[in-house]
Amino acid sequence: LNNSVFLKHNINPVLLQFINFIILVYSFITYIPWYILSGSREAIAKSKQVKAKPVNNKPGGAYRSVNSQHCLASVLYPGCDTLDKVFKYAKTKFKDKKLLGTREILKEEDEIQPSGKVILGKYTWLSYDDVYIKAVNFGNGLAVLGQQPKTNIAIFCETRAEWMITAQACFMCNYQLVTLYATLGGPAIVHGLNETEVTTIITSKELMQTKLKEIVSQVPRLRHIITVDGKPTTWSEFPKGVIVHTMASVQAMGAKADTGNKQQARPVPSDIAVIMYTSGSTGVPKGVMISHCNIIAGITGMAERIPNLGEKDIYIGYLPLAHVLELSAELVCLSHGCRIGYSSPQTLADQSSKIKKGSKGDVTTLKPTLMAAVPEIMDRIYKNVMNKVNEMTSFQRNLFILAYNYKMEQISKGYTTPLCDSLIFRKVRMLLGGKIRILLCGGAPLSAATQRFMNICFCCPVGQGYGLTESAGAGTITDVWDYTTGRVGAPLVCCEIKLVNWEEGGYYNTDKPYPRGEILIGGQNVTAGYYKNEGRTRKDFIVDENGQRWLHTGDIGEFQQDGCLKIIDRKKDLVKLQAGEYVSLGKVEAALKNIPLVDNICAYASSFHSYVIGFVVPNQKELAELARKKGFKGTWEEICNSPEMEKEVLKVLTEAAMAANLEKFEIPVKIRLSPDPWTPETGLVTDAFKLKRKELTAYYQVDIDRMYGKNVK
Repeated sequence: LNNSVFLKHNINPVLLQFINFIILVYSFITYIPWYILSGSREAIAKSKQVKAKPVNNKPGGAYRSVNSQHCLASVLYPGCDTLDKVFKYAKTKFKDKKLLGTREILKEEDEIQPSGKVILGKYTWLSYDDVYIKAVNFGNGLAVLGQQPKTNIAIFCETRAEWMITAQACFMCNYQLVTLYATLGGPAIVHGLNETEVTTIITSKELMQTKLKEIVSQVPRLRHIITVDGKPTTWSEFPKGVIVHTMASVQAMGAKADTGNKQQARPVPSDIAVIMYTSGSTGVPKGVMISHCNIIAGITGMAERIPNLGEKDIYIGYLPLAHVLELSAELVCLSHGCRIGYSSPQTLADQSSKIKKGSKGDVTTLKPTLMAAVPEIMDRIYKNVMNKVNEMTSFQRNLFILAYNYKMEQISKGYTTPLCDSLIFRKVRMLLGGKIRILLCGGAPLSAATQRFMNICFCCPVGQGYGLTESAGAGTITDVWDYTTGRVGAPLVCCEIKLVNWEEGGYYNTDKPYPRGEILIGGQNVTAGYYKNEGRTRKDFIVDENGQRWLHTGDIGEFQQDGCLKIIDRKKDLVKLQAGEYVSLGKVEAALKNIPLVDNICAYASSFHSYVIGFVVPNQKELAELARKKGFKGTWEEICNSPEMEKEVLKVLTEAAMAANLEKFEIPVKIRLSPDPWTPETGLVTDAFKLKRKELTAYYQVDIDRMYGKNVK
């Protein structure tokens, strides 16, 4: 086990010996009853099994899950080959069961608090039947407004029940749903709306008045705006010819409409269900065309990795539904009888920014059993809890750290720790409602320290997944009983994965001990390509001699002994330094991102220079503390702009880089401290908080010139 994942304590060595002796005696006495009763024997056996195998012995042969060696899975339920059929099946099976939940804003404090905080009540639920009727009516109402099958319609809205109702309406009527992140910048939204030639956009009052207002005049084809949350206050700056409707009024139109000729509008499996715009880390967003069969294959693969998925489960939805991870996860739940309770990053937990002090956040009210998270959010929880631990009394802190390190050792052997869970980690577990049984993580690599922290403190497995919008979100997910870190699991049952040589980076599928290379994903989940972008589609997608589609991911992976994949590099992140060494910027960032002093980091290298530099968003608390220790006084901006503090932070980074075994040429030689955080609103990171290198480079160009300046030694 890597030492950096253990926490450090300051306990008297003699006392420590005694404590370790007590733990040894406790383990010895409880081992046999625990082994018999806990079911861990099966879990340990499962974790040691081979999870995927290559279909042939040739180098570069495709790996498949051991559960789909002969045939890849592509359909969830027999005969349900389009999404409208999947929902109809679920509605018939789960009828009056609760499906979508929303917290009501309590009326007596409806005028939103001056600080922007709200007081929320309990969750109110729509059943499967309710949602089905609302979706049918909405689809018919859109037809009344002139929406034709196989034409595009856009949704630009926060994650909420109406988003899912809209999606189901479009799946039923074969409208192609164009999805745009609510946090995309103006020009990107205009690009998506004009490229898809939509005439109708579905949105919320807030987004209409903040984001859409400014750009409506640049979208000449727009005719209808539908708000999901009631009537907006009218505003006169509206261009002529654009009508604003409420979702309820369109549903009322649909309920009255004559739907005699409805039948022929039903989709076929190859029809496009969603055109999903990805906020690419480079350039303008690309629209990925995802068909009904792509999504069904993807969710079939994902559902197979979540044991005992069913009516007892409650999922909390708060990530953007315009993101393939969230949309897939919610469709998995909808097709298995789980409840979905809606939330937002600002109201998720008791401590969240919009929750009034003393009232309950969404997780505390909903008590979900399943939750998806992007590493950015998990890292934030990790840092928050660690800050709290540092504020404890010495006794409490040492107790927590002993329990943490004890459980770390137990987990790595595949053992459970029921006593520690109920005595020490119960409180931390309550931060997410106390009932989470699986945390799903995707969108970017999760550090080993954060994953272990989640395993230990939330007492549940973390299913790390790997997939792209271009593969309908499906690729790999780790098994729940696989407690190793740093891997993304075996291929899902819906797809196969092969590695192809990448000579420039020095990765070959004949490498020993493990084959390495660029990851190609093949299967029914691989999408049709990019909307109105043939050239890019031909570059990223290929069809083999058997007619199977494959996606070039641009990620570099290695297959380990048990058939699990590990992502080790990214093609785009590789920069060749002046002296010929290759530096993987992603690798440098991963090594440095988790030190307490760093909230975010972007490494930069140029082929015209011989060293790496970096931009760092420092952690305010830690940096202020470091400045105090060094006797540096000043405002936050002054601290960040001080060459003296840059040097101090660089020392800490260099130590961490050495500890992470980075090569000398990979360690940043100069850095720039950024006083402002990077958020999707700044345009410097995507909605999944991935770095946008091009934008960051432009933003810090002056600093880059300075750090690579003429006076550099």
